Amino acid sequence: MITSLSIENFALIEKLSIEFSSGFSTITGETGAGKSILLGALELVLGKRADLSSLKNKDEKCIIEATFQLKNYNLQSFFNDNDLDYEDETIIRREILSSGKSRAFVNDTPVNLQELQDLGNFLVDIHSQHQTQQLSDDSFQFQIIDSVAGNFELLTNYQSVLKKFKTAKVELQNKNELLISISKEQDYNAFLLEELVNAKLADVDQNELEVEYDKLNNVEFIKENLQKINAIANDEHYGVVQNLKEIKSVLQKIVGFSKEYDLWLERLQSVLIEFDDIEKEITQHADILLSDPERLELLNQQLQLIYTLQKKHQVNTIEELLQLQNELEKKVVSLSNLESDIILLENQIAELNTELSGFGQKINQNRTKAIPILLEKVKLILSQLGMPNAQLKVELTATENFFINGSDEILFLFSANSGSDFGLLKKVASGGELSRIMLAIKSILAQYSKLPTLIFDEIDTGVSGEIADKMGEIMKQMSQNMQVISITHLPQIAAKGVEHYKVYKHDDGQQTSTQIVKLNYQERVNEIAQMLSGSVVTESAFNNAKELLK
Repeated sequence: MITSLSIENFALIEKLSIEFSSGFSTITGETGAGKSILLGALELVLGKRADLSSLKNKDEKCIIEATFQLKNYNLQSFFNDNDLDYEDETIIRREILSSGKSRAFVNDTPVNLQELQDLGNFLVDIHSQHQTQQLSDDSFQFQIIDSVAGNFELLTNYQSVLKKFKTAKVELQNKNELLISISKEQDYNAFLLEELVNAKLADVDQNELEVEYDKLNNVEFIKENLQKINAIANDEHYGVVQNLKEIKSVLQKIVGFSKEYDLWLERLQSVLIEFDDIEKEITQHADILLSDPERLELLNQQLQLIYTLQKKHQVNTIEELLQLQNELEKKVVSLSNLESDIILLENQIAELNTELSGFGQKINQNRTKAIPILLEKVKLILSQLGMPNAQLKVELTATENFFINGSDEILFLFSANSGSDFGLLKKVASGGELSRIMLAIKSILAQYSKLPTLIFDEIDTGVSGEIADKMGEIMKQMSQNMQVISITHLPQIAAKGVEHYKVYKHDDGQQTSTQIVKLNYQERVNEIAQMLSGSVVTESAFNNAKELLK
């Protein structure tokens, strides 16, 4: 339950702090005093999105802090799952910065808004006037029935299986589409793959092939030039070797005159040795260089095949062709694998379908048993609220479909008077009737729910007198199971609270701010008397207020 709420720099609130007790508390105040601001601040703590318009002073940050007592609500697992420090007395803080950004903390650990909203769902249910329209929402209608039916665990298991079922169906659809696509390309891919496999490219070096091809293709030209080199080197009168030897002989005559001449002679001797080796290698190469037309043709065919494949697949290297070959092998092989995967998925979906159907039947059976119990309780409470002839009817229809909350379809029908036909609740119930039905529903849910706090924001709209007194009594009874806070304009309800708070505006001549105060007994008498008689409080109003407070 919420034990305290402090607010700084929010809307008309400069700074205020309020402490709440367990049980039933009421909040009153004139229209426009700022009761909705309190709810707005609490909603921000529970994860509602904020903007700069929330700030009273745009140059300072807004801080809202709420303390919750969690000891008896088994929320440790939520904190563990979200990596948060659990404390029996948990503090949630929300800060809205002047830049417009906001930050949130749970026990001083930063959290995002989604985590804050998820935690808030376990802590507080704020029922505002427009939320009576929830009664027309089938998800809320199922929530009502399932609370009475005790279907929470069944629905959790069902939804877990449903998630797997939907995932498997999407995967099956994707694989079927892929199968159709691959099947269309399969023959062509197989042809391309065979073409690449037959080329036997794995151990081929394209550069070596091209070098060998160029050599064989120009063998006569190469041999002719090698022989020419050999002739130039060895000509008896003008050959390079003869000339170098003659230079060596001349140098030998003058080496004694300078060390430099001796170095030249050594270098020339090295040149003669190196050139002699080169000349011998050229001679040997020229002797073994033969024309090989068959090898030349084979190389030509192999290179032309490589060039054709490269052009066809728009690549430049053998490595890229081999990579393409590997991809095609996967595609060709993947067809059979894909067909096996599809069969496995179809079997899995069939099993999940059977499992979902089983859960759906159990959920339906529990709901069928719970409906008469719910209707009897609603009828009893509506009778107390001045609607003795009102009847609620629930039509539950089992289907073959799998929805998020089971396989059923649901209709809430309503008849306000004896002999009247039943019609859809959202169409035939008035605003006042919806308010009373919602209170009856919330009262019943309080018996089954472990929710710590329920806040009613003027659920009493459209009622007065004895009915208002009954509504207050019902809320007070609900507070035996949870903390209940009611924002009200009705004195009959205000008087039922164990604690009574008043929201008012304070004007110091420079600015207006919203304040809240917990009333003592005499202040409660004065407040309720004013609610009864208006601005001019009569003696009878005071007496009536005291009677209500008894």
